[in-house]
Amino acid sequence: MNFTDLQLIEPIAKAIHEQGYVNPTPIQEKSIPEILKGKDFLGCAQTGTGKTAAFAIPILQNLTKNKTPNKNIKALILTPTRELAIQIEENIKAYGKYLPLKHLVIFGGVKQGNQEAALKKGVDILVATPGRLLDFISQGIISLKNLEIFVLDEADRMLDMGFVHDVKRIIKLLPQKRQTLFFSATMPAEIQKLADSILNNPVKVEVTPVSSTAETIKQSVYMVEREDKINLLVHILKNDISDSVLVFSRTKHGANKIAQKLQKSNISTEAIHGDKSQNARQNALNNFKSGKTRILVATDIAARGIDIDELKYVINFELSDVSETYVHRIGRTGRAGAEGTSISFVDGLDLLNLKNTEKLIGMKIPVVKNHPFHTDDLVAQKRDSNNKPTAAGSGRTPSSNAPRPQKNKKKPGASTPAVGFKKPKNKNFTRKK
Repeated sequence: MNFTDLQLIEPIAKAIHEQGYVNPTPIQEKSIPEILKGKDFLGCAQTGTGKTAAFAIPILQNLTKNKTPNKNIKALILTPTRELAIQIEENIKAYGKYLPLKHLVIFGGVKQGNQEAALKKGVDILVATPGRLLDFISQGIISLKNLEIFVLDEADRMLDMGFVHDVKRIIKLLPQKRQTLFFSATMPAEIQKLADSILNNPVKVEVTPVSSTAETIKQSVYMVEREDKINLLVHILKNDISDSVLVFSRTKHGANKIAQKLQKSNISTEAIHGDKSQNARQNALNNFKSGKTRILVATDIAARGIDIDELKYVINFELSDVSETYVHRIGRTGRAGAEGTSISFVDGLDLLNLKNTEKLIGMKIPVVKNHPFHTDDLVAQKRDSNNKPTAAGSGRTPSSNAPRPQKNKKKPGASTPAVGFKKPKNKNFTRKK
């Protein structure tokens, strides 16, 4: 199918053509015609499948056809993070550049003056995070009584971040008569219950199996002792990868520490996480997109809004305790059918997380051994961990905090592995032309 088959109005067709869009992705192909008909929609789609365009394009078209001369908000797109909200509004701006519709993004962490002034001038499409939206509603700055379309994006992440109660408060303020579009990468029980409560006979579309990874992503695991991880990262970035790389850290402190180490190794790096100001996070993201900063180190929540079509590499400095997070992380690359590479560093504390992740995605991730910091000690640890019960609710084996085995001592006269190390022939490290 071609975008010309979707019966889009000329201003939108022109704008998306300028964006280089030719063929819609599966979620776009299945959702745009149904949303144009005014139907409620439930989309279960992984990151990188093109779901923003799937709802933004038909919203723009419907509001253009049904435009009424008032300043009331007609479409609300609710999303969990500031970065994602900004990204969505940028896409709406691109798709609707030839339309008279007004759009705005609001989020916390910045002064409300400019956002408030823009709202008073009139807004057709509002992209918002829950906290700032409720704040403006409580101040009487925003009214949702004339809303025609409500979009709940990244519903599962709303649950993860503890925003479900805020979402429910907002839903109570919406008109009963409206079109509701609901998108989530996964459908845990509480999210399914929420969807059932707000959708009216929706069209349901699942474009990929829940918690699956894109086939275009080449995944690999590097077994490495914890204290050698930063050295391995520096080695890979200096010898095997020359492109931009998104590095995931489990914690904010870890992200800062990784960024500092890379900067000391003369690798241009910035970190983004919840403790950074909104301006600092946005500047870091812009620098990464433009290529001014080569490496971006991010925590999971901060990275959720990163949408870079040509990002080729993602490195998991450590695996998350939540297996589904792996799917979201590596989904930053291999987007919309493009090829990508995911590398995960695994030490003794990550072994159970690796096992659970492989079970979730239904495949064994290949282990790369020909790197200078590979350790076979972890193989024995993994065998031992498979024979021990998991501590209730801990996410780790009872022995995971035990001292690590000492690495094998080098034989007299042996050279340091990193010196003279031959670049691996593994295809994951071949720079794409």
